[in-house]
Order: sequence, then C-alpha cells, then structure tokens
Amino acid sequence: MNLANKITVARICLIPAFMLFLLVDWPLGETEWFQQPITYSMLVATAIFVVASATDWLDGYYARKLDLVTSFGKFLDPLADKLLVTAALIGLVEAQLVPAWIAIVIISREFAVTGIRLVAAAEGDVIAASKLGKWKTLTQIIAIIASLLHNIPFSALSFPFASIMLWIAALLTIWSGIEYFVKNKHVILKSM
Repeated sequence: MNLANKITVARICLIPAFMLFLLVDWPLGETEWFQQPITYSMLVATAIFVVASATDWLDGYYARKLDLVTSFGKFLDPLADKLLVTAALIGLVEAQLVPAWIAIVIISREFAVTGIRLVAAAEGDVIAASKLGKWKTLTQIIAIIASLLHNIPFSALSFPFASIMLWIAALLTIWSGIEYFVKNKHVILKSM
C-alpha cells in the first residue's frame, strides 16, 4: 500500500475517535468562545474532524505529486470522504445540530453514487470524483465544522453561517449527484 492510500486509510481510522468525542458526554468541562459555551469534547471532536478532512487534500497531493494514483485509491478516497461525512452528519443529527432532512439528502446521494461506483467497478471501470464533487465535499466539510462549533464565532454576530453552509452543501450535493448520474448513465445502461 502506497503513502497516499495509507493516508486515506488513516482518515477512515479517525472516524471512531471522532464519533467517540462527538457522541459520548465526557466530563471534560466546557469553555466559552465569543460568549457561547462549548464543551471540550466538542472541540476535540472538531479537531479530529479537521485533521481527518485535511487528509483528503493530503492523500490527493501525494498521489499526484509522487505519481501514486491507483485504482484502489480512486475507489477508497471518495469512500473515505463519504464515511467521514456520513458519520459526522448522523452524529450532528443525534446532537440536534443538523436537521435530519439535510443529512438524509446528503447521505442518500452518497449511497446512490457509491452504488454506481460499485457497478462500474464490477464492469472494470473506475470513476474518479469530479470537480463539482470536490466542491460538494468542501462545502459539506465547512458546514460540518461550523455545525460542530455551534456556529461560533458567527453566532456572536447573529449570522447563521452554519445553516447557510448546510443549505449550500445540500444544493451542491443534489447538483453534483445529478451531474454524476448524467455523466455516468452509460454505466447504468451497460449493467442492465
């Protein structure tokens, strides 16, 4: 396994630690940022999520720079993104920080796209993420971080940044999903 793929696997391995700090009520206390209380557990969860999200850029950088692009990496990298985002959204719904309908829209698109990728893989094709898909992932990550931080520091300004980013992420998720199906309809048709 090359370096880029190891970084991708590390991203997947960070998910349980992230969920542990997000969902377990650890007696670590809390602090206040911009006159808004936030638990240290949530700050640790956010830090883990940020590190895990950063590995998405890092594995891609090394894969391109060191010519380590593999079919396994093309399949595993988007899957790792989906696992991380799905875990975060479900945890945030549980914590009542993200509306369930947004999580359902995003997760449904991710399942549908993963299904197409599996059909393509069975046919010997590997479908890499598109630029719009990468923008979708970026907005999802920003929305999740803002939600994890309870919209701090924007809450001090009464600006709903987290909510706006969740809407943008949902819209880009739908748009990129439509684009994905249109571009890859041949995979679906070939498998019927």
